[in-house]
Amino acid sequence: MKFIFLLAMKNLARYKRRTAITAVAIALGLMMYTIVDSLLLGIELESERNLIWYETSSVRIHQKEYWPDRLLFPLEEKIEKPQEVIQLLNDSGYTATERTAFKADMILYSDDFGEDGNLSVMVTGIDPEQDNEVFHFEDTLIEGRFLKAGEQNGMLMGSWLAQDIGAEVGYWVTMVTRGNGGFFEAIDVQVVGIVNCPNPNVNRTLIMMDKDTAGAVLGMDGAVTEINILLPSRSDVDIEVQKVQAILEKGGRNDLEARSWREMAKDYLAIAETKRGGTGIILFLVFIIAAVGISNTMLMAMYERTRELGMMRALGMKDNHIRLAFIFEAGGIGLLGALVGIALGALVNIYIANIGINMGFMLRDMDIGYRIQSIMRGTWSIKSFIITFVSGISLSMLVSLLPIRRALKMDIPTCLRHQ
Repeated sequence: MKFIFLLAMKNLARYKRRTAITAVAIALGLMMYTIVDSLLLGIELESERNLIWYETSSVRIHQKEYWPDRLLFPLEEKIEKPQEVIQLLNDSGYTATERTAFKADMILYSDDFGEDGNLSVMVTGIDPEQDNEVFHFEDTLIEGRFLKAGEQNGMLMGSWLAQDIGAEVGYWVTMVTRGNGGFFEAIDVQVVGIVNCPNPNVNRTLIMMDKDTAGAVLGMDGAVTEINILLPSRSDVDIEVQKVQAILEKGGRNDLEARSWREMAKDYLAIAETKRGGTGIILFLVFIIAAVGISNTMLMAMYERTRELGMMRALGMKDNHIRLAFIFEAGGIGLLGALVGIALGALVNIYIANIGINMGFMLRDMDIGYRIQSIMRGTWSIKSFIITFVSGISLSMLVSLLPIRRALKMDIPTCLRHQ
């Protein structure tokens, strides 16, 4: 076995140029796989964080009949006495905040915006004192100030929405909405702050106001539409949902149910799963590149060394030993390609993981499903590097079997007569 291995390594050294060209082709393909896998994984991790921090929270509690009609924001399916529920959660070690989500028509006036107009918006009533313990909007404020508790005429707006309609801090608008019970109500509110949220879906639509003010306009009598909970980053969200549900039932709130962010963000998860399949396609293309390169190298090697092959067989070397020598030779090329590919991939990944690629020019006006605003950053994945290393070697050895099998079908006299 040692002799066969040394023979394979000597053959690699004899054909340096061919070995190098094939190894580089494999390395480039494996490098691309490593980079794309790093970017997709980094985007997924950041998207999940931005979903939880700015859109869904870790766990959300609704009234049981709310979820089937959630897209209509039904105010009649409300959570009564939300502070009692929050106290139950706080006593069990959970951090929670209450919110009310509703639809409204926002009327713009020419005095501020240059022309009259209106658009449909989604408004979220928040508790300014508690909301930032679950969400992170206060950290994203770029103009003006954050909401104050009990503020009757103030609102926050996402920076992309503000840019789209030309809003600035100090501008006034009128919100017209249908309250709980079907009546219509209007309220004048002023933009007191603009936030630049990393979640583009939220940044395009964000309007927030004080929950008590919103509740008074909507006739909610202290009720809200949702309670949001933030969990530690390493928590098993499915287990925590079960615990929260048990706390609600134990506290006599059987009218409520808890859902994880995964259930609330099924659309995003479906997109992420589909795009993750793109990594598999890239790996498949890498396999094709490697297969063509290795097969070509082995075919050329067999063609040029047919007489050598016949001599080895005439001297009594078994076909299995010859086959093994060429497999080792192909594995050596794959090893070189894998090592170079990993090295190149790691060098590029240092940049994309720490600095990233600015795609803001494209993401500003296009929704790709991921919750990232501009910078696409990669991450480090040991699994990706292991796959790269194993794939480079194993694939090279596998695709070498066909040309070896073809060469060994020739008899010894035919091999020796080959020119």
